[in-house]
Amino acid sequence: MARELVDLRSETVTKPSAAMRQAMASAEVGDDCYAEDPTVARLEGMLADAFGFSAALYLPTGVMANHLALRLLAAPGQEVLCDADAHFLLYEDGALAWHAGIQTRTTLSSDGVVKPDDLRKMIRRPKPFSIGTTAVAVENTHNRSGGRIFPLPELQEIRKIADEGGIAVHCDGARIWNAHVRTGVSLEEYGRCFDTLSVCLSKGLGAPVGSVLLLDRSRLAEARVMKHRMGGGMRQAGIIAAAGIYAFENNIDRLAEDHEKARLVAEILRDAGIDVQEPETNMVLVPVDDPDWAVAACMEAGVRVSAISATEIRMVTHLDVSESDAKHAARVVSEVLCRL
Repeated sequence: MARELVDLRSETVTKPSAAMRQAMASAEVGDDCYAEDPTVARLEGMLADAFGFSAALYLPTGVMANHLALRLLAAPGQEVLCDADAHFLLYEDGALAWHAGIQTRTTLSSDGVVKPDDLRKMIRRPKPFSIGTTAVAVENTHNRSGGRIFPLPELQEIRKIADEGGIAVHCDGARIWNAHVRTGVSLEEYGRCFDTLSVCLSKGLGAPVGSVLLLDRSRLAEARVMKHRMGGGMRQAGIIAAAGIYAFENNIDRLAEDHEKARLVAEILRDAGIDVQEPETNMVLVPVDDPDWAVAACMEAGVRVSAISATEIRMVTHLDVSESDAKHAARVVSEVLCRL
């Protein structure tokens, strides 16, 4: 019997387990647009407590969570600093410019980690004909750099610099669960570094949909208005929020398995003579001359990967890929690239 297609494009391709589906089917629901869904409220309360925030807001997507957060922190015509490979710049359709009129100023970084000293030099004070810096955005783990972890001491130093300059800090923490599991840094300790933090329940944790924005309660009323204005109002959303609760309660610690599978993939690729870096979490970036050709050839051989740049493809391990699947996929990709 032929082996099924192994999908390593992203951890977003996972499907809810039977237990998760049961939690969804039995969820108590209400109208979330009136803030009356008890399951949504429970999810928001759980995550706010875990990260040490006074409030949380359940949202349909991570894109909405990032852009709602940045719009809370910076008004149209104000400035946000970030690294040049930030997810919300590269993969979110220019939405911050389109709907918010916020100016971004970028810096090159090493593996997505903006150095505090570089950031300190970039911060501008308002002066005639020039706007000042209002907020800083970081990403942990960093997608474009292959799931790299932003070190806690660097985040703490950025928090200190921001406080000294009177500016806010947002974190795109879609995959912060991976950083937490790999480093042992608590979710609350990460939370202390930021004014707003977006976390994704459908990356790594296996929920079918949903992100949560962590924020101060003083911003919650404005955030609810923005959510509705952006089309994020959902009615009996407890059905999908229940999947998020199940994911949060059951699927965090097992991320270590995904990290180990990524390490095995990298090891097999290196043994085949392919130069890949040791992954920190669940992503392996593979250098290629022609990413589009590589994606198509791997697909034909039974493995789905994604083109992450003009010179790399990406392989992402997740809960729907076994260790055997991961090893098989690595051998297939090795054979394909060696033919190239």
